[in-house]
Amino acid sequence: MMRRSFLVFVTGICLCSGQAHPEGSGFERTVVEHKGLEDVFRQYGVDGAFILLDVENDRLHAVNRDRVADRRFPASTFKIANSLIALETGAVSNEDEVIPYGGKPQPIKVWERDMTLGEAMKVSNVAVFQEVARRVGLDGYQEWLSTLGYGNEQVGSDVERFWLRGPLAISPVEQAEFAARLASGTLPASKSSQSTVRDLLLVGRNGQDRLYAKTGWSISAKPQIGWWVGWVEKGDGSIYAFALTIDIVSRRDVDQRKPLGKALLKALRVYP
Repeated sequence: MMRRSFLVFVTGICLCSGQAHPEGSGFERTVVEHKGLEDVFRQYGVDGAFILLDVENDRLHAVNRDRVADRRFPASTFKIANSLIALETGAVSNEDEVIPYGGKPQPIKVWERDMTLGEAMKVSNVAVFQEVARRVGLDGYQEWLSTLGYGNEQVGSDVERFWLRGPLAISPVEQAEFAARLASGTLPASKSSQSTVRDLLLVGRNGQDRLYAKTGWSISAKPQIGWWVGWVEKGDGSIYAFALTIDIVSRRDVDQRKPLGKALLKALRVYP
């Protein structure tokens, strides 16, 4: 049950960004706006927006609703789709394949190691996923972004950075929708690949409830962008997909993504 602390109900709102969306993507849904939860952002000292998709009841819960349809660079949250694309194209044979990072110095020391997809996901290893990107290629990404209906589906000309610096962009609503489809195994990809990627994203458990999530941080955007995207699968099988985005104006803000997101999930009585 959702906590009812100053809610504004809006029915049939279209949270679109001026682009075509895949059939059944759910961009016209009942939206419950939680004005009272804007205080949570202020408590953490950041500006941003949050969207929660209650899959079973086909309802969106929004905090700072005016921002949840704005598309932004996905940064490392693209590793979710990237892992799926890598497995589907055969660029990576399975979750146990060790992928080389390239041997060059990296901005984060832990990235200077060859890793599996799971290891690279855990530490958000950009170098390993850039190797994956070179294997998939721009044509491969263009085909799969269109197939998946991912954001604006634009890859541009830089295969190593299009998710970090653009032109690829995605909104919080689209992030939550993509996460929901992955969680329920309904993306146009093999069941085995979707299951593998789900396993890569498991970050927490509370009783029978499970939390799946990935952070992102784009330093190329102005202001910089912070993400926390994923879903909660309850013990009864119900799914709540979410996306948090914040403006990062100081190093301190980077560390607020997970605790802020968890505070919002807790306020909405979703997790823990």
